[in-house]
Amino acid sequence: MNTDSVKKAYVIAKEQYAELGIDTDKAIEQLKNVKISLHCWQADDVGGFETPDATLGGGGIQVTGNYPGKAGTILQLRQDIEKVLHLVPGQQRINLHAIYGDFQNERVERDRIEPRHFQSWIDWAKKNNLGIDFNPTCFSHPYADDGFTLSSKNETHRKFWVEHVKRCRKIAAEAGRQLNDPVVNNIWIPDGSKDTPVDRNTHRTILKKSLDEIFAIKYPEEYLKDSVECKLFGIGSESMVVGSHEFYMGYAIKNHKLLCLDNGHFHPTEQVGDKISSILQYIDEILLHVTRGVRWDSDHVVIFNDEIQLIAQEIVRANAVKRVHIGLDYFDGSINRIGAYVVGTRAAQLAFLFAFLEPTVTLKKLEEEKKNFERLALLELLKTKPFGAVYDYYCFISNIPVGENYISEIQRYETEVLKKRK
Repeated sequence: MNTDSVKKAYVIAKEQYAELGIDTDKAIEQLKNVKISLHCWQADDVGGFETPDATLGGGGIQVTGNYPGKAGTILQLRQDIEKVLHLVPGQQRINLHAIYGDFQNERVERDRIEPRHFQSWIDWAKKNNLGIDFNPTCFSHPYADDGFTLSSKNETHRKFWVEHVKRCRKIAAEAGRQLNDPVVNNIWIPDGSKDTPVDRNTHRTILKKSLDEIFAIKYPEEYLKDSVECKLFGIGSESMVVGSHEFYMGYAIKNHKLLCLDNGHFHPTEQVGDKISSILQYIDEILLHVTRGVRWDSDHVVIFNDEIQLIAQEIVRANAVKRVHIGLDYFDGSINRIGAYVVGTRAAQLAFLFAFLEPTVTLKKLEEEKKNFERLALLELLKTKPFGAVYDYYCFISNIPVGENYISEIQRYETEVLKKRK
């Protein structure tokens, strides 16, 4: 797209939205405050750097596809993420799993990781003006082979995972201190049963015990925000997940933790967007992991669909942008991984822009006046307003490729970089 067409389209869009009382310039400024946490594991199919040529799996983690160009080193992964950052507008964050430490080819067991193993990530984040988020890696390990980690009845295994998560919180807090920006450390575990269990209670009692031990160590909130993530089912835990929605919602409320909602972790007929305003009544802040489930928690690339629109709308309508942390969480090895990053990030941004361009005050007034036809009609009319022209203009003023122009940039990167990797 050329410069003149972008500007002309924006002028038309600005006029159309002004007729509805919407300031498109203000909407763009609001979008600048929405930072998306880019999940590092998309670039290498959740491999990590614990061992050379690591390929992890198990514990509910399954990546499909073997598209050429997967990042094989920490430098390649950072190179790929830097490319993504040049193809999406705004300032973003980077979300790290514990297996992505800079271990310098040394085998470091997970209950022995330290902040020094992530110092180069902190330095890189400073250089690229990025915030950091963090995650313990409680899967793809011999001590997780029986399907239980923090809720394990094997005390040796349980203590191992407790120590791992404690060290992850220490690493996250140190990153937050150095960056002067709080790190969200999110705990997700694969614990559960493939077939129907009899003793659900003991595993949940043990999980609560483990979490209490982990959170006994306090860190300043300006450095660290703790989050716990629920799930309905996973691969190998189809019949029971220990850390269910009810378990973690109760724990988060009682212990003043963030609750992480992954929109792929619920039944396909449930809407995470509908849960947001309920949970915000009781929890100060929440974390969202945005993905696209197809029939199950299949972690497809995020697209601009009804689900992501509702999530963004509910956050904006509740005036809760500052209370919600947004991260991506999908892994697709069947297509160009850089393209998967950019499509998903832009889709999330577009959803929030669409929400910011909504005349919420007018819609609420119609609703209060029981003018439901008028409300429905306006919501339908908004779907054909030129919000894409506003996003294109945001890219343009951010010196980011506009519209379809980013496709050729990724194709060029694939030819010049990705195809040359072994």
